[in-house]
Amino acid sequence: MSRTWIVVAESSRAKIYEAANAGADLVEREDLVHPEGRLHERDLVSDRPGHDSGTAGSGPHVLDESTSAHVEEMQKFAREIAARLEQGLNDKAYDRLVLVAPPKFLGVLRDVLAQGVAATVAETLHKNLVQHGAEEVREHVQALL
Repeated sequence: MSRTWIVVAESSRAKIYEAANAGADLVEREDLVHPEGRLHERDLVSDRPGHDSGTAGSGPHVLDESTSAHVEEMQKFAREIAARLEQGLNDKAYDRLVLVAPPKFLGVLRDVLAQGVAATVAETLHKNLVQHGAEEVREHVQALL
């Protein structure tokens, strides 16, 4: 019998559901929340970017971060989800994964998954279903189970 975890996520929230088999109801195992993922860039940074007077001939310029604070928070939350999935795999809590997330977050999440966890990803779905209940999520992933 194959136990499947369905991870429904976006930048500020993730739900982990379990399906004991293809015909079983989804059971919510966890609800992870990352409130910083909902904040605007201006709320995540404390002040304006630094300035540099420049070298001879180059003039002054702004020292800007190469990665926005919002992207950093998204990556931080993706790493948190990935760590939880790795723990579940080590505990033998699931055999396969179905990942459901908007395309941008799905890419970030896939990039941080440990090799063993990535090997269990059976299917992906590019949708934001994190605000939907288990029954509606099941309707979208039924064919993937």
